[in-house]
Amino acid sequence: MNFGLMQRYGKTFETTKVKTFPGPVKTHYRAFGLAETAKNTYFCVQMRFVLRIAYWLLAIALLAAILTSLDYTLAQAFLIGLIFCPCALALEFLMPRARKPMDKVYLSLAMLVGVILIILILHQLVWTSITQNGFGRQGKAVPPMLINPAFLGLILTALAIGDSYWARWTNNRFKPKDPSITFFSERKSVTLKLADIAYVESNDTEVRLVTVSGDSYRNKTGIGQWENLLGNSFLRIHRSYLVNAALSRLSTPETVTVGQTELPVSRKYKDSVKAALPLSF
Repeated sequence: MNFGLMQRYGKTFETTKVKTFPGPVKTHYRAFGLAETAKNTYFCVQMRFVLRIAYWLLAIALLAAILTSLDYTLAQAFLIGLIFCPCALALEFLMPRARKPMDKVYLSLAMLVGVILIILILHQLVWTSITQNGFGRQGKAVPPMLINPAFLGLILTALAIGDSYWARWTNNRFKPKDPSITFFSERKSVTLKLADIAYVESNDTEVRLVTVSGDSYRNKTGIGQWENLLGNSFLRIHRSYLVNAALSRLSTPETVTVGQTELPVSRKYKDSVKAALPLSF
């Protein structure tokens, strides 16, 4: 029907409002999906990365402040502080994977030996100075503290444990929000997490969203548009049904079970459903 004629007689298309974070987005035949959720996830990942880098910069700065008291320049102190970073990270990563107590001991000794060797190489090959008589070179003397296994082990352990707790805090603090979608049902705004939606059923002029708890919500957005909005976590099994793949299983070659509900699989979607869902028969 002509849109201009409909406007003349006071009729307009009904536009369904679907919104995600932070506000409503009007959609007609175009789906904008979960763009805000993706932005939130990207922000959380970036913040975790930035804060992890900030931790190590602060740790190196504190080590450099300590090492300057051992007659090092600031640049030399920062260089030595950098030595501890990869060793502490390796210790943090490998220690939980060591199954036997002796494996943990060998790993700790390997890290200590590695740090001592790198420190000795730095002092002997990098920091050299002309001797008093002008002939030859000699390395900078190594302070006894920097080849003391107890001191080095304390530093490595403190850095590894601190980084582990810091990473855990940043992961909890900047956790991506569970994907959710807001829509209008019977003139009321409803927000549901995607994980709580069991399936979507199309009934000609409207669809019905059924949740895991058994609640259902009516909406006039077409099932094709819902398929775009909900994304890859939902699977089309029939012209009238869209199911949450994480909650579904193939109960027979012709049916899919979502929770306690059995839904038909049409011939058109049979191959894709069989490839995507686990078998239970």
